[in-house]
Amino acid sequence: MAPMTAVVQVDVTEAWARLDAVDASPTAYVLACVGRAVVAHPEVHAYRDWLGRLAVHPQVNIATMIEVPSTTGLFPLAYVVRNTEERSVGEMSTELRDVKTRPGSTEYGWLMERWGRAAGWLPGFPSLVYFVSRRSTTVRRRIGTVAVSSVGMMLGGSGAVISVMSLASLQVLVGGATDRPWIVDGEVAVRRVLDVTVQIDHRVVDGGPAARFGSALRRLLENPDLVDW
Repeated sequence: MAPMTAVVQVDVTEAWARLDAVDASPTAYVLACVGRAVVAHPEVHAYRDWLGRLAVHPQVNIATMIEVPSTTGLFPLAYVVRNTEERSVGEMSTELRDVKTRPGSTEYGWLMERWGRAAGWLPGFPSLVYFVSRRSTTVRRRIGTVAVSSVGMMLGGSGAVISVMSLASLQVLVGGATDRPWIVDGEVAVRRVLDVTVQIDHRVVDGGPAARFGSALRRLLENPDLVDW
């Protein structure tokens, strides 16, 4: 991949207060914001199919990682949250919590319990999966066209995250959220600020759509009234 990378700080004071009030998941809120920003600027989750044509899906299915219990401790389960562009924060919060407590009830959890670890032992299996997944529109509908990784809980404070690109053309990495001095209406105030890294595959996404997506994502994250709760 050849990513464009932008590391930004976002004032999420109002959003985090709303999350605390309704006991919703911060990850679900980020998914709702990313989904709505992507559907407004769909070029950012485009990719090339088998014929080299740009493919864009109308739905925003986001792949994320959820820590679930396993026989050897916590395990990062790959999970796809579907239709994030239209779903509420509360609905997705419930889904994420259900996956965390009952991973075997999901398609991906079921596969993990039975085949997930063994599949990696098969010679050439990971490379074959990657080769097919890069181009297949059918596979992309199942595995998602956007990746969101929420790793803020591991930072223990402020901090941004940069990673290698996944299969997705758009990757959003959520870092730490802390109270910091912030300029509000010309005055210094203490605000809750979130570090967010946006990485986009520059081979298929131009700078213009990428910049417009980033602006839309910031506006959504900073204004919780713009998403459904």
